[in-house]
Amino acid sequence: MPKLIDRFPHANCIEQRSAARRKLLNWFAAKQRDLPWRRNKSRYRIWVSEIMLQQTQVATVIDYYHRFMKRFPSIKSLAYADLDDVLKQWEGLGYYRRARQMHAAANAIMESYGGRFPNNYEEVIRLPGIGRYTAGAILSIADDQRFPILEGNTIRLYSRLLLMDSDPRSNENQKSLWEFAETILPRKHTGDFNQALMELGALVCTPTSPDCEHCPLQTHCPTFAQNKQSLIPAPSKKTNYLKTTEAVILVTRNNRFLVRKCLPGERWAGLWDFPRYSVEGNATDPHHRLQQQLFEDYGLVTTIRTLNHRIRHAVTRFRITLDCYETTSLQGRLKTRGQEMRWLSPQQIHSMPMSITGRKIADRLLHS
Repeated sequence: MPKLIDRFPHANCIEQRSAARRKLLNWFAAKQRDLPWRRNKSRYRIWVSEIMLQQTQVATVIDYYHRFMKRFPSIKSLAYADLDDVLKQWEGLGYYRRARQMHAAANAIMESYGGRFPNNYEEVIRLPGIGRYTAGAILSIADDQRFPILEGNTIRLYSRLLLMDSDPRSNENQKSLWEFAETILPRKHTGDFNQALMELGALVCTPTSPDCEHCPLQTHCPTFAQNKQSLIPAPSKKTNYLKTTEAVILVTRNNRFLVRKCLPGERWAGLWDFPRYSVEGNATDPHHRLQQQLFEDYGLVTTIRTLNHRIRHAVTRFRITLDCYETTSLQGRLKTRGQEMRWLSPQQIHSMPMSITGRKIADRLLHS
């Protein structure tokens, strides 16, 4: 395979210029944001922040991070917590698999490392939910170990420093970006350097209208020199969103509502939700079919009243219209079929970990 410098002639923009590294570190020392996980750089705290920051903006994460660390100040407290409690603290951040994997990893750390987050790369990367980037970020930031990073902000920054005009997420370009990330690392202050790269991507080398005039690496950037900031990195393929309609049934008995715990493999596995069904096609009157499904799945005979309210929601590649129905004249004995189900008051539902749409419905019930 050709050397990086042969594939990308601008690959030496930083690697052979210690002055560029000094500029970046000096910029970071002066411009870095005051973020809570930077005040105490333990491996546990860095781990929590890095998992939360996956697919989520910094501004959103800060409050969640404070609450999570207050509730689970140590690996032991996280490992010994009930998963429902962990999911409740995570509620609203989305991508709940991250929280489930953190809980599993905390238990693995208790079992294998006596509750101390390991400082060996091979041990760290074997933990649930931790990949190459996360392992490198934790160990470089917390312990200044010399590991490269590659995530959304640095992919964009590296692409511009390399004048990479093809899709940076292709397998071949990903290999080149990882190679570049490893090549540019300094021998010391690796953690600060990695954070500086991410901070520069977040604050200056932004997707649109980058602030090149205030970039410490401006003179080393061929994309700036050729005025191609709007072209690099190449845009990802446009996502084709799927529109779908679902129905939630608010089944009541003695002023309590039926809720169920979503099963493994379902969209919100481990969270609680009301009975929910997909509404096929453009059916204008799904009442009969929903009543039939409710009887088949739960053994309950009821009458579904007219539409209570409607919620529109986006999740991953889905655009969901959620219709909420109320019921009357409930009969029959509830069949659980191995599922965890409960009759709960709106106040009790409020304390359960729920999906975003489930929470909106629960809040509406609580204040109605």
